[in-house]
Amino acid sequence: MNKYILAAGATLTLGTNTAFAHITLETQEAAVGSTYKAVLRVPHGCDGKATTAVRVQIPEGVIAVKPMPKSGWTLQTKKGKFEKSYQLYGQAVSDGVKEVDWSGGNLPDEFYDEFVFRATLTADLPVGQKLYFPVVQECGDAADRWIEIPAAGQDEDALETPAPGIKLTPKK
Repeated sequence: MNKYILAAGATLTLGTNTAFAHITLETQEAAVGSTYKAVLRVPHGCDGKATTAVRVQIPEGVIAVKPMPKSGWTLQTKKGKFEKSYQLYGQAVSDGVKEVDWSGGNLPDEFYDEFVFRATLTADLPVGQKLYFPVVQECGDAADRWIEIPAAGQDEDALETPAPGIKLTPKK
């Protein structure tokens, strides 16, 4: 009987570790209408392979994105038009960074690292909701796609490959 309890406990522990084995954001909430420092935490590679690229999609309503370079990695941004125009320091902004790509690096599976960018969260983002930043983690010819966003009413913890997200709070 004890071996069944031990097996169930091991399964529960393994399931819990899997839930925490994805890319997350260090700060889990941020105020709308403020600057947000996004720190993407990469805890592992892809099935034992080293991470060689991290690509993050910037959601609508996140503007003035400035990524932090990483030594040994090539940094590129992809720009495009926003769905609407936003105000930033009294100026209309209708386009900007839509994706940030760090590539050409080598983060072995047994190590952890962080990838950072700053951005402005526009004032009209929905307070009380979560905002998601889908991430693709490449490891040579393999990739982990942390891109799942829960549907309305769906439990985020039930997702296999959840996108990192933040809860939007009122401006202080």
